[in-house]
Parts: sequence; C-alpha cells; structure tokens
Amino acid sequence: MTKSAQNTPAPSSSDALDRSAFVAFALSEGVLRFGQFVTKSGRTSPYFFNAGLFNQGASVGRLGQFYAQALVQSGLSFDMLFGPAYKGIPLATSTAIALSLHPAMVGQGVPFAFNRKEAKDHGEGGQLVGAPLKGRVVIIDDVITAGTSVRESVDLILAAGAQPAGVLIALDRAERSGPDHALSARSALQEVAHQFNIPVITIASLNDVLEVVQSQSEFAEYRDAVLAYRAKYGTTV
Repeated sequence: MTKSAQNTPAPSSSDALDRSAFVAFALSEGVLRFGQFVTKSGRTSPYFFNAGLFNQGASVGRLGQFYAQALVQSGLSFDMLFGPAYKGIPLATSTAIALSLHPAMVGQGVPFAFNRKEAKDHGEGGQLVGAPLKGRVVIIDDVITAGTSVRESVDLILAAGAQPAGVLIALDRAERSGPDHALSARSALQEVAHQFNIPVITIASLNDVLEVVQSQSEFAEYRDAVLAYRAKYGTTV
C-alpha cells in the first residue's frame, strides 16, 4: 500500500528543488514503479513512470508545486503555460495554480491553455481552450518519449503567433532514442532541445531514480537491472 500524498512532504516554495523528495513522492503514489514494463518504444524497462496515476486532488496539488518550483528555480522567462492533451491539461492547470501562490510570483496571474485532440465544430469552435496563446509559452508535460507531443505543441504555439520558451517535464529518462541497432547519440529530450533551440527543464532524472535504488534496501533487487538498462540505452552526450 502506498502512502497518502498528505503524508508526503511538499516542496518548500523558498527552498531549492528537492529531486529526491520528488522521486519519493512518485514512489509513494505508485507513479514510479520497478519491475518489467514494455515502453511505447517497445523496450523492456526495469522501471516505469506514469503521471496519469497522480489522480487525486492532494497528489495533483503537490505535483503542481514541484513543477512550479522547478520552473521558478530555472530562471526561465515566460508569459504563460500550455498543456498538450491529454496528460498536459491537469499538469498545466495545477502548475498555474501553484505558481500563483509561489512567493516569487506574488501578484502575477499565470495564464494557461491546452488543446483538444480534435477541433470543435460548434460553440466557440477551434482546437485551443483557455487563455489566448501569446508571448513566451512554456509547454508542460510528464515525460518526453519520442518528442511528438512537443512538436505538435510547438506548431500550435507558432501558428498562434506566440513563442515557445521551453518545456517543463517531470522525469528525464535520459535514454537514447531509435532502434537498438541504430541508437541516436542524443535522448529524445536532447533532440527536442536541439531541434527547437529551447531549454527542457526537468524535476528529476534517471540519476535521481538510481540514487534511490542504490540507497534504499527495499529497492536493492532492481539495482542491477536499472544500471544495465542505463548502460545499454543511457545518453552518451
């Protein structure tokens, strides 16, 4: 049984981002799990991160605080947030709420928007919901696997006349993209940063997950598998 989000410390709005606290939080909510999982790319991974399992008000609220702290600490200049459908919608919403309560953002409203998978052909119509896309826009998502969601988001932002300012995600898996016989030198995250010339901000990375595996005896049985997976797929640049 996992611990309740109410028993998991939230990040302090005045302190540096605590990556290990985020990993502990993800574990307590069952969002980060160890075992054998087949990823979207077809790889068998010894761990899996599913932000969709942050599915209670308390846990989503605390998640938003981690996102907000990471964004503020990055020093990135931005005007609004964009959450790609579907997982990005609650992530952008909770981050906007947390930012509005952050001491560094006092008195500053944080607009946000998200897209529909299919354009609405009645009512106000269109594909976008929320604040108009304008200025410097930060894309909020959970992970970057192939970069498809980011590319679609960038296209929507540019089409609206706004500027993609960066991407903020929860976990950097830090693994190379492509088939096993032709692995890229870069990860999907690094490819996105390189292609669009924008920063990608992360709350935690595979190295933070490894620290937990190596330091806590309850996860010792997964240590070799995680290390082997990193050795095979980990980034080289």
